[in-house]
Amino acid sequence: MSPGKYGMQEEWEKEEAWDQGIMMDFLLPTGIFLKFPVSRNDTIKTIKKMVWKNAKSEALFSALGDPDAYVFTCINQTAEREELEEESRRISDVRPFMCVLRLVAREGDRVEKLTNAQISLLIGKGLHEFEAQKNHEVNEFRTKMRAFCEEKALERQLLPWRLWMEYSFPCDLEPCCSPHEEGNNKKKNTKIFVNIKFEASEESFMLQQDPQDLPMALVKSALKKKATVFRSVRQEPEDYTLQVNGRWDFIYGDHPLCQFKYMFSCLRNGQAPQLTMVHHSTISKYQEEQGRMSNQLFQSRSLSRPPPLPLKKNTSSLWSINEPFYIQLLHGSRVNADEGMKLVVQAGLFHGSELLCKVVTSSEVTVRSEPLWDQKLEFDISVSDLPRMSRLCFALYAVIEKTKKPRGTKKKNKRADCPIAWVNTMVFDYKDQLKTGEFLLSAWPSVPGTNRLILSKSVSTASSTAPVSACSGLKNPVWHVALAHILSVRDFLEFQLLRLKEIMDNKNYTEFFEDEKELLWKLRYEVRERYPESLSKLLLITKWNKREEVVLMVSLLRNWPDLPAIQALELLDYSFPDPSVRSFTIRCLKKLSDPELLQCLIQLVQVLKYESYLDCDLTTFLLERALSNQRIGHFLFWHLRSEIHVSSVGLRFGLILEAYCRGNIHHIKLLTKQNEALTKMKALSDIVKSGSHKMTVDDLKLCIRQESYMEALSDLLSPLNPSIILTQICADKCRFMDSKMKPLWMMYRNPCFQGEMVGIIFKNGDDLRQDMLTLQMIHLMENLWKKEGLDLRMIPYGCLSTGNKMGLIEVVKNSDTIANIQRNSSNSAATAAFNKDALLNWLKSKNPGDRLEQAIEEFTLSCAGYCVATYVLGIGDRHNDNIMIRETGQLFHIDFGHFLGNFKRKLGINRERVPFILTYDFVHVIQQGRTNNSEKFERFREYCEWAYKILCHNGILFVNLFAMMKAAGLPELTSSKDIQYLKDSLALGKSEEEALKNFKVKFNEALRESWKTKVNWMMHSLAKDNRP
Repeated sequence: MSPGKYGMQEEWEKEEAWDQGIMMDFLLPTGIFLKFPVSRNDTIKTIKKMVWKNAKSEALFSALGDPDAYVFTCINQTAEREELEEESRRISDVRPFMCVLRLVAREGDRVEKLTNAQISLLIGKGLHEFEAQKNHEVNEFRTKMRAFCEEKALERQLLPWRLWMEYSFPCDLEPCCSPHEEGNNKKKNTKIFVNIKFEASEESFMLQQDPQDLPMALVKSALKKKATVFRSVRQEPEDYTLQVNGRWDFIYGDHPLCQFKYMFSCLRNGQAPQLTMVHHSTISKYQEEQGRMSNQLFQSRSLSRPPPLPLKKNTSSLWSINEPFYIQLLHGSRVNADEGMKLVVQAGLFHGSELLCKVVTSSEVTVRSEPLWDQKLEFDISVSDLPRMSRLCFALYAVIEKTKKPRGTKKKNKRADCPIAWVNTMVFDYKDQLKTGEFLLSAWPSVPGTNRLILSKSVSTASSTAPVSACSGLKNPVWHVALAHILSVRDFLEFQLLRLKEIMDNKNYTEFFEDEKELLWKLRYEVRERYPESLSKLLLITKWNKREEVVLMVSLLRNWPDLPAIQALELLDYSFPDPSVRSFTIRCLKKLSDPELLQCLIQLVQVLKYESYLDCDLTTFLLERALSNQRIGHFLFWHLRSEIHVSSVGLRFGLILEAYCRGNIHHIKLLTKQNEALTKMKALSDIVKSGSHKMTVDDLKLCIRQESYMEALSDLLSPLNPSIILTQICADKCRFMDSKMKPLWMMYRNPCFQGEMVGIIFKNGDDLRQDMLTLQMIHLMENLWKKEGLDLRMIPYGCLSTGNKMGLIEVVKNSDTIANIQRNSSNSAATAAFNKDALLNWLKSKNPGDRLEQAIEEFTLSCAGYCVATYVLGIGDRHNDNIMIRETGQLFHIDFGHFLGNFKRKLGINRERVPFILTYDFVHVIQQGRTNNSEKFERFREYCEWAYKILCHNGILFVNLFAMMKAAGLPELTSSKDIQYLKDSLALGKSEEEALKNFKVKFNEALRESWKTKVNWMMHSLAKDNRP
């Protein structure tokens, strides 16, 4: 081993050494030392058998006993002792720091310890880290959520098989039951041919069915056909369900066949659905298997809860203390600042984003490692007026005195304040008690150039630099008054209703003049009765530092009518931290259907960062819904798991993940398999990107063919869509792409797909969250359009962030970029972008004969959809390499690195000067190659205008969803100013006529200025042309 290098990390990462053995040392409990080689692919279970075989010839072997009574331990890569309870893992995946395994006797409950080990490995955070916190809030949250989630698991086991299916295999449905068929009325009366087979039978037959029939009608037809052909005994239709061949996707319930996404896709593409009749006994076996796994764990531990902590004596009510709130700033430690500077602390009290009183500044002290203040900081607010969600924010500054001015000058001496660190803490603890006593707060390093008090929009749970010590001046425990028990108080003045209507009708109102605030408050009951959707405006003008107003607002909220879930979403912003408001919001969100919840799940995970305490209504709501629908649970897991590395939320997200796993023990196995595959993909990506030697595609294929890779990468559910089974990795079809991050192109074969392959792209080094958000919005737009009868043939392909700058993207088969199509039709890269016939000729080659008309219709519809979508979302960097076309004619966009009007610039020049991409070669296809075919183009224009009007009607939904994503930390979405582009593009606050007029101007501009797009494409093609 070279000097200064320790451990086996480099050995584990050597791809050329996979066939070589590793010499391992084994320490036995009998005091015997063994040394022998093992294969990197050996599992822990195999190695244990080898130890027993080698130990037979050693002394004291008879003292060992049963192998199951022992477990291996090692020192892992984070220098922690780890028990290897999960014995199916390979030694190459365990990667011990040194090649030493110690065999020790098992202690405690094996089932419990094995489950804990599996959860730790799956969520990427050891459960011992939670225990090491020694934090009452963490411990109580874990106990409460474990009991809650395990109770949900027990309830699920008792469900009838059909209700259990709704949890495990929820229906994957279109938003409406009939596709939009423009100018093709004959399809409305078309029957669909379905290929049906029974499980455990190779015999199949075709049935003809009306797409509007319910699944039960198809089941009855299948049983009738079986009885006729095979003369079988009569069977009950209620005992069967339909499964899509090769998928965990079932067709059942009270929805028309054509509303199921699989059936809808088959109808649209002219394919015969392939289904299997599954008997309820098969479903019941799945249910029993999952229940058995949970029961083993539940029976292995006591279900009794620890007794609650006793209440402290001599407590006081908050409202009985009418003295100013103050703290005693004591000292700092490990402060990193230059000598000659002075240190100063600023402290502010906040409620959400609202400053409750004037910021207080400490005296200046000399820089040293342990600066001492020992100073009382008094705030201009009474203790009795502190709102429940008060947050105390500290900022530590280094003060640099600038050169003094000559005498006689009127200008004051200036100082430069350099922010060093900041930290926030709640004034009340999670049990409603005012924090008292001495606290050591570990601070976060400040962002350079920030010269104001820094607000945290999330709960800080990990330490950084410069701890600050402070204490409260109150001795006895003080409890916040439970506002939920306060009686309703009515103070109604009915006047100036016209002015009130003007304020309520303005959707862009976020700041108010004093007279408007006074009017809103006086007419708060009128707001509740007439404008309940404007609750957020009333909350913003409430004086949260005056307990009288807080009491009135909370009392008013108790009788506030429930809001539509879409409007309630904005109340989850950090500006509304009051627990009564957040409880009201969750009450409204409970009305969301499962598909609607999935549509905004990304945002709900992000606003968890705004919660002040671990135990909150939003966390319970998400866990409850995830444990009632495994599809929701799947995506909740990955949205949380992808940010487990973020120190500010790692503890919170880790605890929620642990709770979810406790409530669905069976899902751990499925998710672990996905996690193992992703780990292998990352290892492959790291090898490809490493600069040690140039990797070829053949080298990649050779690596994938290794036993450990083939096993890990096969037989798993796709993280992009848990209904899809990735059965067999096809090494011969895998490759890596030429772009900077060398994404892996992974292809899978499923025997049930009749030769069709499924492809996924693994990206390592790019943050996919912005792409994920953009595609979520495009999918939402598609659903809104379909509900209005407009199917614009969008392709919001799957995209999922799974970790720190890594994730998966769905491969859209049979498609190519416009750039490739243009290059392949031209001898010169300079002229390729100006060849208007290239796209139409390509579509003709892929759609001969009568199919061409349908392909052009697909192109027209999808082009309209993406024109509107990219304009509304302000998608930038639109060149011909990130616009693609399927062979069926559908156009779609990829790579969404810039949005909300952040268009690409080069040398200070805006390269994108059009609202959206509408070039003349697009128009050439839409008009079927005829210049005088204005009827087709006008129909295209009508599609665009219709689609735009639908989005404007739902504008507040898009604004709310983007606003909730501010917590994600995306570079182009950090403040409310970034969302202004969206408000402008959706014409919020304007009439439909004004909005449509503005869109028509943009449409004409895009068409008129399309030559600029072609020039941009030409420059891009020249830069990317790799032809010899």
